[in-house]
Amino acid sequence: MIDTIIVSGGNIQSDFALDFLKKTINETGREHLCLIAADRGMDFFIETAEAAGIRPDIAVGDFDSLSEKGRHYLERSMEHTSMEAAHHLEIYRLKPEKDDSDTQSAAVLAMKRGRKNIAILGATGSRLDHVMANLGLLSLGRNYGANITLLDACNYITLVESGTRLERTGQFGKYVSFFPVGGDVDGLTLRGFKYPLDGYRLTAADSGLTVSNEIQDEWAEVQYERGSLLMIMSRD
Repeated sequence: MIDTIIVSGGNIQSDFALDFLKKTINETGREHLCLIAADRGMDFFIETAEAAGIRPDIAVGDFDSLSEKGRHYLERSMEHTSMEAAHHLEIYRLKPEKDDSDTQSAAVLAMKRGRKNIAILGATGSRLDHVMANLGLLSLGRNYGANITLLDACNYITLVESGTRLERTGQFGKYVSFFPVGGDVDGLTLRGFKYPLDGYRLTAADSGLTVSNEIQDEWAEVQYERGSLLMIMSRD
């Protein structure tokens, strides 16, 4: 069950993000869920989520890309000049010259506080360098013993453990693709898929083989012997 949602400054589809927040809050309970705004992700909370009564618990970043309205909101929160702004928002202002991204800093903060199941919105977009950095957070999460998932309106991206079972009626989208991360994936077996595999060695050079698969049975299962496997569920 998701215990943390980070909203980053990438491509945020407001309707999808707001619906995801509401659904997760209903399933988890607001008291058990930590909401973090990573830099420009604060603008989403101010412009969209706050009208639905959803506010972040923590703001992290150098805030160099934050809107003027967002900066003013943070200033009011730090000064505690109004009860509305001073709703126990924790603010971690980072130096612009730093060794990691705002989103990574937010994820590390959450994991150091014991958070184990983190969803990140706004982690995709046209800045492919940022997308690649955010994909690296999936492996970083594994190092901390946490599961990190990147989501947008069309994609659900995460690392999957061997033995993972996927229910067809509960999948994010029609297509399921797999990619090796940090080296080959040995002994990859896919059962219950339209295109099954049995003990295959998946490499980066031939990962086109595992693109756009589909769950065919009621349940599908992913198994492998060695490596790190990335799964992307896609809606379009």
